[in-house]
Parts: sequence; C-alpha cells; structure tokens
Amino acid sequence: MSSPAAAPSDDDAKLRCFLQWLQANGAYLRGCTIRACGRTGFGVYATAVDAGGADGVVMAVPLDLAVTPMRVLQDPLVGPRCRALFEEGGVDDRLLVMLFLMAERLRPTSLWKPYLDVLPSTFGSSVWFDDEELAEVEGTTLHRATVMQRKSLQKLFDDKVKGLVEELLHVDGSGSSIEVRFEDFLWANSIFWTRALNIPLPHSYVFPGSLDEQQNSTGEVLSGSSLTNQQETDITTKNCSGDKIPEYRNTESIWVEGLVPGIDFCNHNVKALATWEVDSEGNLTGIPASMYLMLAQAGKSSVETGTEIYINYGNKGNEELLYLYGFVVDNNPDDYLMVHYPVEALRQLQSADIKMKLIEMQKAELRCLLPTSLLERESSRAKSAITVR
Repeated sequence: MSSPAAAPSDDDAKLRCFLQWLQANGAYLRGCTIRACGRTGFGVYATAVDAGGADGVVMAVPLDLAVTPMRVLQDPLVGPRCRALFEEGGVDDRLLVMLFLMAERLRPTSLWKPYLDVLPSTFGSSVWFDDEELAEVEGTTLHRATVMQRKSLQKLFDDKVKGLVEELLHVDGSGSSIEVRFEDFLWANSIFWTRALNIPLPHSYVFPGSLDEQQNSTGEVLSGSSLTNQQETDITTKNCSGDKIPEYRNTESIWVEGLVPGIDFCNHNVKALATWEVDSEGNLTGIPASMYLMLAQAGKSSVETGTEIYINYGNKGNEELLYLYGFVVDNNPDDYLMVHYPVEALRQLQSADIKMKLIEMQKAELRCLLPTSLLERESSRAKSAITVR
C-alpha cells in the first residue's frame, strides 16, 4: 500500500532485501514483482503478459509469515508475555498485533526487520495531519473523527501501550534503552488499519490440535476488538472481495485479521485486477497453508507487462478513504456525504420513543449517508426546475 517513499537507492536496497526474505521464507512471485510507484511508495506489477499462468496465481505467501494474533502469541520471544496479557484481558487481538509491530520495529535484532524496513514510515491519513492541515477540514465529520481518534490513541498510549511495549523490549534486553514514543504507536495503528486483510484461515491451522483442548487458549484471539470503538467512521478491514465478508466455500474457515507480507503491497482500485484466497492443502500453490494473490480474470485475458495489480479495499467514500488510507479517488462511484440526522425528525416516526431508547442504550449517533449520485441527481433536478421557471 502506498506511502511517501525514501531516497531511491535506500528504497531499492531495502526492497531487494525484503524480496530475498520473502523467498527465503517460502513465498514466491510469479509473473509479477513489487517495485516503487513514483512518490507513492510501492505496488505490485505484472512482469509478463501471461502473469499467473492458467490459474492466475501471481503470488503465494506461507501463512506462517502472516502477522496475526496467533502468530504473536506463538512468537518464541514475546509470545509468553503476550499470552499472559491476553488471558488477563489487558489487550485485544488488534492491539496485540500493534504492540508486536511496535516492539519488533524498535528491536535492533528483529527477525522481521526486512519486512518492517519497507513499510511506510509516514501516512497521508487525517490522523497524521498537522494543525494547519486539520484546520482545512474543520466543521466536517472527518475533522471531528480525527480529533477524537487522536485523543483516544494518546490516552491509550499513555495508560497502557507505552509501558507494555517497554516491557516487551526488555524481554531480551536488546531494546531496553530505547524510548517508546507516541509516534511509534501512531505508526503501528496506521500500519494495521491500512494493511490488515481479512484472512480465511483453515480451521486446522487456527486449531492444530483438538478443538476442546485449544478453545480456551488460542480461540480467544478471534474475538472482536474494543479498538473499533475508537474508529469514528464505519471501518472494516479489507477482505478478498473488497466488499462485505462473503461466506467462504470452506465452512471450516475462520476469518482472522492480519498482515500478509507481499500481498499487502497491493494498492486500491475499484476495478481491481486481483483477489486473494487461502490454499489450505497447497493443491493450487504448492505451498500448504498459504495465502495467494490471484488475477480475477485468470486465463480469460492477458495483462500487459508493467500493469499494476490492484485489489479493492471495499466500497468506501472519499472521506473514509482519506481517514483510513490517506488518499481519495477521483469520480469515486462509492462516495457519499455523511450528515447528522436531527432528533426532532425522529420523533415524528412511528414508535419514536422505543427507537430513541435503543439509540441511547447503544450510545449511537443519528447519521445519514447520502450517495453523491443521489445528490447530483437532485441537484440536476433543482437546476432544471430553475431553468423552467
């Protein structure tokens, strides 16, 4: 996913190291590569007309390389402490991944360094806006959401995150003298929300032993996260269809959020060329328990060499895209305007009292999403009416 890039030579060296690290850990790229895309960071590009071959698979990554809550809990260095924190209820699944990202990025001897080095260090999302930039969106839902998010993240960092990451860095002593800053947490939070994918993990991968024996330990990582309450807008991580999570063909699959090195370098386009799936047995990719990137039109049409291979982050309006990822889409077909619905209007509806009580119990806000297509249509009607008069 895109981000401001560093000096070209530095980027090239880090990217080569990362690609070697991927290969050394069992991943492969077939008919594609990861390379810089101007000033916007990195992307995945086709290197052959027949990229992916007949089956359309252009990249495959072992699930052991995915940064998921289970992977964190199984880590030989920080896993025992993270498991204790998790069982105590001190952290949830998403925060667990963020803590791991922070600790590994700050740890000089991290085995994840080749991957972490090529991840963006700054973002264009609104939570990274300076005061001048934030003032330009004052009065919008984006401004309100951003201010609330920064306050929430700062409090979480001060109350919990700083101390926990310092503790994880003390495990092996290599990072015991390193200062943990709020910017480190801001970075990890942004990395998670801009790169996390919904992964349909095989049941046997999540629970390698007996379900009864494992349920009380690893099963908890699949629970919901309280951190979503800090997201002011309706946010979901990306899934293989770019839309709502579909029913996977394998009923034994369990959806888990995580980062998949390599595949997470795909940028967004509403007309995506690729999707992702999991190969439990390795029948398609040759890698048991792997995740693969597959061209949507496999075997039906060729892809020109040099074409960027996009995925779809989902049907999101520009305000949400800017809030989450730091970019907007020209002529976005999914754009909308969020307006706050007046309470007075609700009182005119049937069963208004019951609805009001439900809203109060949920601490929900009355909001309405108006698609730009509807607004444009109404605007055209208004102009026509004025012309007729």
